[in-house]
Amino acid sequence: MIQTEGLTKHYGTTRALDGLDLTVAEGAVCGLLGPNGAGKTTAVRILATLLLPSSGRATVAGLDVVRQAAQVRRRIGLAGQEPTVDEILTGRENLEMWARLYSLPAPRARARAGELLDRFGLGEAADRRVKHYSGGMRRRLDVAIGLILAPGVLFLDEPTTGLDPRNRAEVWRSIRELARGGTTVLLTTQYLEEADQLAHQIVVLDRGRAIADGPPDELKAMIGGDQIDLVVHDRVAEAAAIVGRVTGSSPEVDADLRRIVAPVRDRVVALVEVMRAVQDAGVTVEDVSLRRPTLDEVFLRLTEREVAA
Repeated sequence: MIQTEGLTKHYGTTRALDGLDLTVAEGAVCGLLGPNGAGKTTAVRILATLLLPSSGRATVAGLDVVRQAAQVRRRIGLAGQEPTVDEILTGRENLEMWARLYSLPAPRARARAGELLDRFGLGEAADRRVKHYSGGMRRRLDVAIGLILAPGVLFLDEPTTGLDPRNRAEVWRSIRELARGGTTVLLTTQYLEEADQLAHQIVVLDRGRAIADGPPDELKAMIGGDQIDLVVHDRVAEAAAIVGRVTGSSPEVDADLRRIVAPVRDRVVALVEVMRAVQDAGVTVEDVSLRRPTLDEVFLRLTEREVAA
């Protein structure tokens, strides 16, 4: 549903995109991650036909975003970083207004507004002015506006920035429902937990290029499998040496937090052997866990490599 080949965008000597290759399957949720200035919003704006690329090619639903821009626009929805809702109007009036702007007849506009209000859990607040909505309700209304024409592809540019955890969860629920209904979603986010929760595919951008692309679990596996995470009361260096000997690795040590992290092959065996060894040495363990690397760790490792390169 979404494909780019060698996509670039230059602003003078600045390269916002530097040969971006991207493929997103129909019905998938793809999360674009990257530090500020990595090119996430630029990519979305090009795919949504709001910005012309400097070179390369991009298609959405099989349509070229430059040569067939008008046809692309009829097949996509967009919720940008800035909300499009009018606070003076009610939720219903906002949706009806946008539906009329999309040239839907008045009866169809009213019906579509009602459908979307119910779909996004805004039915009870439909006739309240938007200025009285919570942040999560406003954002859900904003996403609903992007779906008035029932697009096959929805672009969400940092959809939950500034929302508290409860409102963020409301928006996440709406995005999951869209994906279950077959909508292809491309979202940019700086919340790695958000990408981990929602995305089937994650693309990490840095300096305008994709430096990693795959399912969350696959990206986590890139920096190792399971890890043992140990917090000791004291004697951190001695405990780290024991963990390293048992696991056959070089553990990461945070002396301030008295924390030792090391990769392991066999989860249960490693846990038993490490705990037996540190207890035999008389080291007091305050906490121990087995876990996979987090997306935060993947992101930091990948972007650190790019800086080093």
